[in-house]
Amino acid sequence: MLFDMQLRGMRRDRAARLGPELFLLERTFDDCLERLSLMQRQFESALLIGCPDAEWPARLKDFANEVNVRDPGALFATAADGEQIVEDGWEPPHAAYDLVVAIGTLDTVNDLARALLTVRWAMKPGGAFLGAFSGGDTLPRLRSAMRAADAAMDAASPHVHPRIEASALAPLLGQAGFANAVVDVDRVAVAYRSFASLVADLRRMAATNILSQRSAQPLTRRAYAAAVAEFAGGADGERIMESFEILHFACWAPEDLPQQ
Repeated sequence: MLFDMQLRGMRRDRAARLGPELFLLERTFDDCLERLSLMQRQFESALLIGCPDAEWPARLKDFANEVNVRDPGALFATAADGEQIVEDGWEPPHAAYDLVVAIGTLDTVNDLARALLTVRWAMKPGGAFLGAFSGGDTLPRLRSAMRAADAAMDAASPHVHPRIEASALAPLLGQAGFANAVVDVDRVAVAYRSFASLVADLRRMAATNILSQRSAQPLTRRAYAAAVAEFAGGADGERIMESFEILHFACWAPEDLPQQ
């Protein structure tokens, strides 16, 4: 397995305890709400997958009569009166939802195709599925910094998650049985004062390393210094620019195709 699912839940619980950093997630959730407002439709039953803010379900109720919450983290799920799940390993009720919104978690499932099929199984014909998660061009400066750390330790270890490319997402949605898939890319540049401030944000985003093959050995002082120096090499004045790629998607469960 690529990702450690138990650690994934623990990382989300840590973010909940620290107080989650929501500026990127709020950006994606606002985008979903804007798309829903353009649909001019009131949904009957919605499923929200990924809920780091307990206020999100109430905001989603502007578009759906009922909102159920599922999250990979126990604390986030509990705070929103929801349930904890692993998206590629749970069994939702069949054809229960005419709206599913998934925010910020599908990039860290071991079997994305299975997770999408599971969502499709849970949806009523004619339902809408939309959401967002990190894409392949996320955190380029961090990747470079960790390569420098590996060079200083004379060893290679996986540090940063591989992510799906934008061009691959629409075909995956189609293979899962969704129709009229649209994928948009939002590239967000964020200024940081230091490598440490980026890492602190990633902890509060529950976005630090959960790879199953991650090294159990912490960075040496020399390796950490190499990472800091490489990251600082991208400074523009006092700030260092890091970028996040967010893949937004929207699609439909067709009315004329049988659930499989």
